[in-house]
Amino acid sequence: MTVKAMGWAHSFPVSGGVRAGRQWTRRHLASLPWTEREPETVDSVVLAVSELLTNAHVHAHSDAQLVLTWDGDCLHISVHDDDPALPRPRQASEGAVSGRGVNIVRALADEWSMRCQRHGKTVTACFRPVLDPDADDAPAAGDGAR
Repeated sequence: MTVKAMGWAHSFPVSGGVRAGRQWTRRHLASLPWTEREPETVDSVVLAVSELLTNAHVHAHSDAQLVLTWDGDCLHISVHDDDPALPRPRQASEGAVSGRGVNIVRALADEWSMRCQRHGKTVTACFRPVLDPDADDAPAAGDGAR
């Protein structure tokens, strides 16, 4: 089986990185064949990117490295920052202006994971669009089609 994947990577600084990250993500998602049919998935991906970049900037006090990878089944969003402490889902109090990011990503993504590394951590979320078997973006039979 041949695996064909495409991806993009970019670093976003603490100052102004979240807005730039959302715009950068939308630009790259536009090149994928399924995004026009699934604007809700695109919006979920962009919101997850925003939350993960915000967490890196606010809680890790770190620039963030964002990697988007489309493997034909899942759009993987990975955000790496310099703090090895893993984010903890928590219940934000009513009226709180923060504390919901991890729960938002968990609710939006089909899968998500966190991993400590030698220099920081990476949080990854997977989004699986509903692929139309007659569309150009669907994997060929025998190539991992669901």
